[in-house]
Amino acid sequence: MTYKFRYKTPEGFSDMLMNSDGEFLTGLWFEGSRDSSKHKLDCEEKELPIFKETKKWLDIYFSGKAPNFTPKYKIGNLTQFRQEVIDIMNNIPFGETLTYKDISKIIAKNRGIERMSSQAVGGAVGWNPICIIIPCHRVVGTNGSLTGYGGGIENKLALLKLEKNMNI
Repeated sequence: MTYKFRYKTPEGFSDMLMNSDGEFLTGLWFEGSRDSSKHKLDCEEKELPIFKETKKWLDIYFSGKAPNFTPKYKIGNLTQFRQEVIDIMNNIPFGETLTYKDISKIIAKNRGIERMSSQAVGGAVGWNPICIIIPCHRVVGTNGSLTGYGGGIENKLALLKLEKNMNI
């Protein structure tokens, strides 16, 4: 069974929705964004312990601080490549960014191959079902451009400003 919960964000951000299987967070996205199509909206709204934990994480994050814990999440349809991209995104520090090309170079080096497609990385970043906690907003275009954010470019810009990212 899938459950949902609505999170009221501070001014300047779209509100957020989250999904859970009852134990783990399975989705987190900005309401009304392109990412909404990846998630289940027609389900019971219920306050679960995982939603309380995620709300606490988001409260800390939106106060401008990096939370020191991660809510329990589970991702379905996770390929090895997507996991590699998620692992790299999870290691981008609060307030910093990497480019799609940076990530493709890391994966190529880790795999011992000459080159990895930045476009493939972009697809894996865009597939991410748990925004902010898995910080896909910290991935930018080669010249620092704010491209390809399923949560909406205005939210991506606001998130990077909240983190006091100096490259925007």
